[in-house]
Amino acid sequence: MMELFNIRGKKAIVTGGSRGLGKGMAQGLHDAGVELVLMGTNETVITTAKEMDSSEARTYGVIADFKEEEDVRKAFYEALEFLGDIDILVNNAGMQIRHPSVEFPLRDWELVLAVNLTSVFLLSQLAGKIMLEKNSGKIINIASLLSFSGGYTVPAYAASKGGIAQLTKALSNEWAAGGINVNAIAPGYMDTDNTAEIKQDPKRYAQILERIPAGRWGSPDDLIGALIFLSSQASDYVNGSILSVDGGWMGR
Repeated sequence: MMELFNIRGKKAIVTGGSRGLGKGMAQGLHDAGVELVLMGTNETVITTAKEMDSSEARTYGVIADFKEEEDVRKAFYEALEFLGDIDILVNNAGMQIRHPSVEFPLRDWELVLAVNLTSVFLLSQLAGKIMLEKNSGKIINIASLLSFSGGYTVPAYAASKGGIAQLTKALSNEWAAGGINVNAIAPGYMDTDNTAEIKQDPKRYAQILERIPAGRWGSPDDLIGALIFLSSQASDYVNGSILSVDGGWMGR
């Protein structure tokens, strides 16, 4: 049974891997024996990779500007120079900008879509070519509760995460027969620096907590089980799924 979940020796790229959910997921893969490249937007990702690195599972950092096509391509091939191959791609990098929709600047809309959706398609395309050649691979996109609902004053983020859900299904339709499992994880409300502003609003925090059947916010560690499952042989017949890890929020 444990062999179903064994991913030791696999090679993975985790985007947005220097903090928050991305760092937590990267640590989970590292602890499972996966050789990693962490991609991030600044030198922090290099430092994080060095801190995570070990002789049992080497970890490298690559800087990438996710809003620029050529920079994403360059970062991917730099990652391949470290890894030599890719078995797992975790598309976690993302950003959020908040404005009332009637005032939402087009430049901010384009920026969020470029980082949250276009870079995911491009990295999946680059990894997919390699995975199809060997008839094996796992692509795990990070969706959101806003893949299902619209949110408030975050039209670009909601559109991008709705797009992630549909992209996951579209790529799965084409690539499942080629040995690639494309799935997504939709985290619920997680206790990270991205949600610090919400937690500082007592009324909003109480409203959210009241709706979570598990009775608590999630942590990056709560995603590791789902991530290992979707990265492993155990999920070989799971295709195009959006797995909510939300303490029951979506079922409420």
